[in-house]
Amino acid sequence: MSATSRPLTGIACVIGAATLWGTTGTAQALAGGVLPPVWFGALRLAFASLFFFAFALASGALMRSAWQGLSLRAALGAGFCMAAYNLSFFAGVKLIGVGVGTAIALGSGPIWAGLLQTVFQRQVTTPAWWVATAVAITGGVLLSAGHEEMTVSVPGVMLCLASGLSYAVYTLLNKRMVGQAPASSITLAAFAVAALISLPAAALQTGLPNLGGRDLLAVAYTGVVTAGVGYLLFSAALRSMRPASAVTLSLTEPVVAFVLAVVLLGESAGLASVSGLILVLVGVLGVVRNEMSLRGAA
Repeated sequence: MSATSRPLTGIACVIGAATLWGTTGTAQALAGGVLPPVWFGALRLAFASLFFFAFALASGALMRSAWQGLSLRAALGAGFCMAAYNLSFFAGVKLIGVGVGTAIALGSGPIWAGLLQTVFQRQVTTPAWWVATAVAITGGVLLSAGHEEMTVSVPGVMLCLASGLSYAVYTLLNKRMVGQAPASSITLAAFAVAALISLPAAALQTGLPNLGGRDLLAVAYTGVVTAGVGYLLFSAALRSMRPASAVTLSLTEPVVAFVLAVVLLGESAGLASVSGLILVLVGVLGVVRNEMSLRGAA
């Protein structure tokens, strides 16, 4: 495989993963159930863990040789980060609103990733990457926040920033592990830890859930498809691209969510949202170009 095709494959995998992630909100809305968001996130992690176990079993990734090179510390850290990402996100948006909270969480993720990549992996992000990422983040904010009025809450903002940081750290740990073990082993270890943390935390916050049939279908879909298949694609992508670029390309997610909300849920498409969509696409193309140029120069 040529040096050019590898980053293209990684880019396609991240965009594919983000496309699947973008269907999560629509699936939850179409279900129309009464499951609390914190339980929706926790059960999504549980279903994803079951999917990763089945996938690892079928692909032979449960064999001892598939786990020998995997860092236990990194796997546990990735699991804690995934749990923290979910728990802090749902807690944050409860305080400041879904639109603004999502904008802060998603928008801060690439910034955290760029800084952490520079400090801990000694891979300096280029000015072109920062400019393209800033454009994409601006678009993501317009898409996610829209005209929603922000509730002033310092703890809410901090929780959403912590969510973005957790996602960035998860990505860097994942990048470290993809050279040690198969993607299915990595995701199984991380999501199993995350589920074991998130399920008791959800029970402590809201008690046991009343899970209806439509809720169950939505959770199963988002666990198996959006989290399961999505994070397998994301882990595979990190084999051939920088983690900060992968996190920025994940901003394709709100674009998909916005299009589905307009087409399937009948939501209006205002000027701010359309402008945001264009800015995200321009920023993503800039990051793709930067990633390709770096690979070509390597």
